[in-house]
Amino acid sequence: MPPRVAGYLVHCFTACGAALGFAALLAAFDGRFSAMYAWLGAALLVDAGDGYLARRCRVEETAPHIDGVILDLVVDFLTYVVVPLVALWRSGLLPPPLASLICCVICAASALYFADRRIKTHDLWFRGFPAIWNVLMVYMLVLRPGPLVSTFIIIVFVCWMFAPVPFIHPVRVVRLRRLTMTLTIMWCAAVIAAMIEGLPEAGFLTRAVLIMVGVYYIVLPLFRNFPKQR
Repeated sequence: MPPRVAGYLVHCFTACGAALGFAALLAAFDGRFSAMYAWLGAALLVDAGDGYLARRCRVEETAPHIDGVILDLVVDFLTYVVVPLVALWRSGLLPPPLASLICCVICAASALYFADRRIKTHDLWFRGFPAIWNVLMVYMLVLRPGPLVSTFIIIVFVCWMFAPVPFIHPVRVVRLRRLTMTLTIMWCAAVIAAMIEGLPEAGFLTRAVLIMVGVYYIVLPLFRNFPKQR
């Protein structure tokens, strides 16, 4: 295949994540949250593979007219922010007027976060909560906290996006990578189990794994510099 064609095909592959995100958006609007996460999972697979393909095909040289970084951010904003906000709006976790206001605040704050050039630290940790609202919505749909608790949690995470507190990137951060990746795989398996069981009806074991891994991710920044890296 000519290198130029391969480069543009990689960009098209990345853009397919937006199409999958739109399918997830339709499912979220209909209240079919398990289907929504199935589409988001497919989009995540695209997001996991397009970087390797982009490097392999040298898209910056073979297809320079399309900025792969901006394209990736567009897809991420749709799948990580817009889709879960529609799910929050349709979930009934918050009263309708409050849900609309909260979703508008999250969307604006996340847009600012995505445009922040300091989003990564020198050792590849995220600076602040990385606006992965699709992950937070898993917990809210499974645990179903009340409106007051849900509002408090959302406010905390919105503030965390702009706080000087690191949040681990599970793939790129070297420190404790094996443990982090193992727990991340367990988390993905628990999400799949929750989808099969029906998110609000997830079993005790599924909930326990989700909570354990969530606590690990929140507490992990305390051990950012411990143990000493070889």
